[in-house]
Amino acid sequence: MRLFGFLLKNKAPKQIEYYSRFSPSPLSIKQFLDFGRNNACEKTSYMFLRKELPVRLANTMREVNLLPDKLLSRPSVRLVQTWYMQSFLDILEYETRSPEDPQVLDDFLDILIQIRNRHNDVVPTMAQGVIEYKEKYGFDPFISSNIQYFLDRFYTNRISFRMLINQHTLLFGNDTNPAHPKHIGSIDPTCNVADVVKDAYETAKMLCEQYYMAAPELEIEEFNAKAPKKNIQVVYVPSHLFHMLFELFKNSMRATVELHEGRSEGFPPIKTMVTLGKEDLSIKICDKGGGVPLRKIERLFNYMYSTAPRPNFEPSSTAAPLAGFGYGLPISRLYARYFQGDLKLYSMEGVGTDAVIYLKALSSESFERLPVFNKSAWRHYQTSPEADDWSNPSSEPRDASKYKANR
Repeated sequence: MRLFGFLLKNKAPKQIEYYSRFSPSPLSIKQFLDFGRNNACEKTSYMFLRKELPVRLANTMREVNLLPDKLLSRPSVRLVQTWYMQSFLDILEYETRSPEDPQVLDDFLDILIQIRNRHNDVVPTMAQGVIEYKEKYGFDPFISSNIQYFLDRFYTNRISFRMLINQHTLLFGNDTNPAHPKHIGSIDPTCNVADVVKDAYETAKMLCEQYYMAAPELEIEEFNAKAPKKNIQVVYVPSHLFHMLFELFKNSMRATVELHEGRSEGFPPIKTMVTLGKEDLSIKICDKGGGVPLRKIERLFNYMYSTAPRPNFEPSSTAAPLAGFGYGLPISRLYARYFQGDLKLYSMEGVGTDAVIYLKALSSESFERLPVFNKSAWRHYQTSPEADDWSNPSSEPRDASKYKANR
């Protein structure tokens, strides 16, 4: 950690403070698409990214320092901080370098790939830090609230950071995917939603069959209100959609198989409906896996409430992402919200759960939803918890018979 201490004593904090004064510039899927399709200019992309990436990094780096010192002192958290600091300094090297030099553009492309690789394990490493903190200091509701607020913003920032880098490297590098020649960077202009649903289902089914030796079947239905009888297509990032669907199918399959295992009638199918309206594209996944009590629904999205056993984390690109940390649902919700959508769970205990992914139907309305480091964010970490202004049930209810009026 000597490198981190050295950097803090030098020019980096001044540059971080300077760049954090600027708010990130959110882009819409349509803007990503139009740039990549019509006037993809590497010089223009370079000029934008050498300013925008430091702004997004600086905003999240300033916010990290508002976390409790006991969490910041965890080795895993300090490691993540060094990665961010190194990436910030790497990009600053291009602050004044001319885009007219082809070598500068090539070097910048290589640096972006290095940065992307460096940040591959940010999610599980930060998760490890939270586990270390929780094991040593226990659970505090106020601290947990701040960590939840921070991680939602921190991981959203990371999603956006990788989106920008992937667009640049796919458009101007050599890592284009020959299997998807019509993609503009990581965006599919004609993403067939039902196909992504089936791909995610098949992948989850393969894992389910490996573990349980069986899996429920899929029933899929489409309802296109804009163009009846036509397949539903959307301009979107297929990898983001796949990530959300895979997580939801995985959870539905596990719940269904564990509840109905050994029954002669077999497993009830997982029913999926894809609908397209004027504003929203919605995907509903329904299972008969027994459901979740209302009390526990919000906990499923809480990073500090994970009931999964502590995984043995070794940084690598071969391990399944988020495996064992219980971060699948909260991260999936961030992917949905990133382009102004959402992910909701509706459960009936004893029956099953409906999970709904909401996406914007129009790419022009699918703007990035980005965290901004400002006074409002700062105040969130400083506000002390207030007393609840709603009644709480007593553990031992009063005997009302003692309070009967004398007649």
